[in-house]
Order: sequence, then C-alpha cells, then structure tokens
Amino acid sequence: MKKIHAVNSTSVSEFLILGFPALNDYKLSFFSIVLAMYCVTICENLLIILLVSTSRRLHSPMYFFLGHLALSDVILVSNIVPKMLEVIVRGGSLTPFVECFTQFYLYGGTICTECFLLTAMSYDRYLAICKPLHYTAMMSVKLRYGLVISSWALSFNLAIITFFLVFELDFCGPNVIDHFFCDFAPLLELSCSDITTVGVEMPILSVLIFLSPFLFIIISYVSIFITIFGISSTSGRQKTFSTCSSHLVVVSTYYGSMLIIYMVPYRGHSLTINKFISLIYIVLTPLLNPVIYSLRNREIQASLMKYFNFFSGKRLLK
Repeated sequence: MKKIHAVNSTSVSEFLILGFPALNDYKLSFFSIVLAMYCVTICENLLIILLVSTSRRLHSPMYFFLGHLALSDVILVSNIVPKMLEVIVRGGSLTPFVECFTQFYLYGGTICTECFLLTAMSYDRYLAICKPLHYTAMMSVKLRYGLVISSWALSFNLAIITFFLVFELDFCGPNVIDHFFCDFAPLLELSCSDITTVGVEMPILSVLIFLSPFLFIIISYVSIFITIFGISSTSGRQKTFSTCSSHLVVVSTYYGSMLIIYMVPYRGHSLTINKFISLIYIVLTPLLNPVIYSLRNREIQASLMKYFNFFSGKRLLK
C-alpha cells in the first residue's frame, strides 16, 4: 500500500493532540463538566432509542428518524469525547496514526449521517404539513427505511472518500494537532504533500454533504411556513408550527455551527473559537437534542411516564 511506504519514509507515527492549553489551570473542572455532559448525553439518547424501539405511541416516521438521529449522536460523542477527556486531564495526548485516522473516519461518517437524517426529517415534516391527505401513503414504511439506510450508507461511503484523500498524504512532521480531536483542517496543515487535489475535491464533497441537504431543508421550510401562514386561525398556526419547531431548533444549532467551522477558512479565525464552536455540535447538540424533542412532545413524555410508572410499580411490589 502507498500509505505504508509513506509512513515508513517519515518520522510521524503518532500525533500529539493539544486539546485546550488555555484551560490547563482549570482542567479538573473542565474535565468534570465534559464527563458529566457525556454521561447525560449517552443516557438521554439511549433512552430515546429505547422509547422509540419499544413504545407503540412512537412508531410514526418522525420518531423513527429521531431514533436514528439519537444513535448517530451516541456514535459521534463516543468516538470523540473519551479521547478528549484524556487530552483534557493530561494537558495533551499522543495518538497513534491509525487511531487518529479511525477517529477521523467515524467522525466524518456520523456528521454526514446527521446531515442526511435531518434532511429526511425535514421532508417528513414537509409532507405532514403541506401534504397531510397524502402523508401516510407517501411516507410509507418502505420510504422511511430507504431514507434511513441511504443516509447511513451514503454518509460512510462519502466519508471513506475523504478518509483516503487525507490518508494518502505524507506526514513528515511536525505532528502537533492544535485541536481536541483529529479533524480535517488540522490534519491537512500537518501534511508535507501537495494538497491541491484535496483542495479541489473537498469543496465538491462539501456541496454534496452539507450545502445540498441544507438547501433542501431551507426549501422545505419555506413551503412549510407558506402553508402555516395560510392557516386562518392563530391556534391552528401555533399547533402546526409546534410539530416542526423542535426540528427547526436542532437544524439551526447544528448547521449554524457546521457552516461557521467548514465554510469560514480555518486560518481566518481564532483556533480557540474554532474549538469551542466544534464543542457545540460535538458535545452540546447531542446533549440538547433529546431535551429539545422531548420538552413539548406529549407522546415522548407519555411513553417516558409509562416506563417510570412501570418500574415504580415493580419496586412497590418488591
């Protein structure tokens, strides 16, 4: 393989991930906060997956997509946060070459999956609000499974293209990544190869992965808002809008941070700001997603109370 030759011909067999040097004086507090957020995120999203998988109330397409979004969040945070915690507590950590690129690939696959799942959810909301009479027929079981399988398969296939584009580069040193994980831009800065090809192909992939889904979501919501404003009663408009408000908040948070990170040149803004924006969609968004979707959702609340009452009853019987 080409890369084996490249690695053997260079001194780089591992990368030093710096993390957050500016917070070294507060690393124990920062570590505790991130650890607590990670534990809560895993519990919340696994609970969403459990509820969607087992509750009859939550067998509609919207919850089906939500369950897969929760699964992608679990994979995303589990891929990034445990290593990040080690980086925080040690003030930096050496990461083997293969481990770094495995993290890079899984990260790419999961963020692409979330983009496509959010797009599928916007299409579901569009059909439910703009085509209510045809919704059941159009959003069939076959279509929803097709959208989910396509989201996962297309995402990890696109991610593997990015993976090989970067993996085939030579890394001669230095090997210091000024970030808290192995991201695309920091890795590219460390390469001693000609990155012209990568620079041409990545914008094309970015259009497929980020811009196309984002534009589809915008068009869907323009149609949704036109339909909502066409409803005569205020209560009817509020009730209809409430069915898509949670998704709109999640899309705004996720794509807002992603666009700042990947559409603004990496060298064009502070590395510290870059890291904290990355924290929003890697740590904060997966933490808030279950809360946002559950806060005003009576079906999820009712299913949760059913489990709570069931287990409370079993305790009383004991």
